[in-house]
Amino acid sequence: MMKKFALVVALILATSPVYAELSQYTASKVQRAHNLQQEEKLDEAIRLLAELSPSKAYDKAFVQRMLGIFYWQQGSLNQAITNLSSAVNSGLLQDEQAWVTERMLADILLSDEQFKRALPHYYQLAKNIPESQKADELWLRIAQSHYQVGEWESVLEAIKTYESLSRVDDIQPLTIKLGAQLQLKKWRPALPTLNRLIVLEPNKVAWWQQTAGIQLRLGQSKDALDTLALAKRQEVELSQQDLKTLAQLYAQRGIPVRAAMQYAELNHADTDPELASSQALYWQMAKEWNKAISVWRLAAKLDNKHRWSLAQLLLQEGHYREALAELDHVELDGRKDDVELAKVRAHYKLDNFEQAIIHAKRANNIKSTSASKSWIKYLSQIRKMDS
Repeated sequence: MMKKFALVVALILATSPVYAELSQYTASKVQRAHNLQQEEKLDEAIRLLAELSPSKAYDKAFVQRMLGIFYWQQGSLNQAITNLSSAVNSGLLQDEQAWVTERMLADILLSDEQFKRALPHYYQLAKNIPESQKADELWLRIAQSHYQVGEWESVLEAIKTYESLSRVDDIQPLTIKLGAQLQLKKWRPALPTLNRLIVLEPNKVAWWQQTAGIQLRLGQSKDALDTLALAKRQEVELSQQDLKTLAQLYAQRGIPVRAAMQYAELNHADTDPELASSQALYWQMAKEWNKAISVWRLAAKLDNKHRWSLAQLLLQEGHYREALAELDHVELDGRKDDVELAKVRAHYKLDNFEQAIIHAKRANNIKSTSASKSWIKYLSQIRKMDS
């Protein structure tokens, strides 16, 4: 940008009709200042111009323009803005570089985060854009300025104009557009924007995450699953939460095997009891009983509260002795009668009727229920028949 602005000085001085409009005295000082600037004596050039007090309004505006440019090159933004603003607002600079001067002022204001001051200049510039200038760049600056002050609808209007002028997708304008769409909760229009961003930056995880998040918000769980699954296949570095969501979406679609496999791949899957229990549950949903039992064992080892689920599945699959061994270590607060009833069932299946009735009575003593009473009655009848 500095090289571009430095050319403004040379172009202004090289434009003979403009130079001719200056008074002879001012013209000589301007020429001297220009030579100093070319000799990299910028401070001297600034002092020379700052000491001038032209009586002619056009001379004053011309000098202020040069001073603004020199101050910018020196890094004195406030003084650059003051002088360029005075030059532009005078309305006297009608030469072919007047548009470039105002563009320079607008860009400096933008870089100095004075967005509201920059916008009127950009809109003025947009009314008559020279063929030598890029109109799409100007509208992108307008969109950036509106974005910085939170004027979201204006951002989208500016980007719409920008896109009508530029047929090439680029990260920056699309990111600005997406930001405004998200702020305005324009979820559906945001999806095509995200798709375009994914094409440009297929490895950026944020675009995939935001796409899936919006799809879930819109109730498009199938699309969200496809989005996350594709991201994973393309080796995008999804977060652990993203991968959990992917597993949950597989389960919702009725593919619990994929859900279980996904949980098995998570970090700490073998050391986190909650991850292990979720994986075991999905294997159970998939009716992969042996795998479910294996993972429930791991979960129970990591946290005793999962031992009850393991014992129940062992009972279901006919591993009664193993179930009893687990039930002896189950701690089920408020449901100790359920543990005793599970032991009744295991002993009954093993033909240990005496032990079965002992546990049935224990269950009944803890909490008298129709189940405990039925077991006691039934087992008592069996004992009578055997005696």
